[in-house]
Amino acid sequence: MRRPLESVPNFSEGRDRATIDALAAALRSGGARLLDVHADEDHNRSVFTLVGSGDELVESLLAGIACARERIDLREHQGAHPRVGAADVVPVVPLVPEDMGRAREAALVLAERVGVELGLPVFLYGELAPGRGPAFFRSGGVEGLASRVEAGELAPDFGPIELDERAGGVLVGARRPLIAFNVNLRGSLDAAREIASAVRERDGGFWGVRALGLDLPSAGLVQVSMNVEDYEAAELHEIVARITAEAAARRAEVVGSELVGLMPAGAALAAAGSALRIEGFDASRVLELRLLEE
Repeated sequence: MRRPLESVPNFSEGRDRATIDALAAALRSGGARLLDVHADEDHNRSVFTLVGSGDELVESLLAGIACARERIDLREHQGAHPRVGAADVVPVVPLVPEDMGRAREAALVLAERVGVELGLPVFLYGELAPGRGPAFFRSGGVEGLASRVEAGELAPDFGPIELDERAGGVLVGARRPLIAFNVNLRGSLDAAREIASAVRERDGGFWGVRALGLDLPSAGLVQVSMNVEDYEAAELHEIVARITAEAAARRAEVVGSELVGLMPAGAALAAAGSALRIEGFDASRVLELRLLEE
């Protein structure tokens, strides 16, 4: 029996429950299994986690993107998280490295069908366009991307040559599993941005960490919002410890953390082993995981 692939599509709606429910129904319609929905009001963004065969994911994601095109209008969208599309970023993820070829194949089929059948411009990233991640396209937001396309600096890989007026573009890629992880703070937005700079790889922080400092007005807090692309190189408990120290130096306080979607068991085990100070603690010491091997 072949292992499933995972997808974690991000849609630019986190407030309207009717639209979030419609997206979930659409994603279920293609045969993939929907495991988790994470909606954030301040980000105005929802992250869905689903698994299935390559064909099931393509059909489910195509239906979800079509739903987003019909129900989300970026001209009226406001939220803390950067975005360039109603269906902003759609990755296909292998659960084990040897399935990356299958993930790339499914993502390419999806990208072509989105361009042809839905008439949306598609930009490839990750394993399908090495050196290009979502941040490459999000610089300047949807308006900035539209300007770069109009100037000839960038061109969609599939679909129309211009962004859709309502739905923008779609970023489709294949990538390794990552952990979307946020730490919430009581302090200033400037402090959150400085801490994000201290922990992200680009500015000399942790390897494989992408981080932004964002405002959370509904909660009266600020946030260090992160993608941890290699949880073995940058373990979550070490990142939290660094953020806590950086916050204290800026008279800010860590008040909690947030997992967006799901994460690999190995990341949780590493944090548990560190917190409990158990030497040599790994998956082989966890009863349920050992039973799954039988």
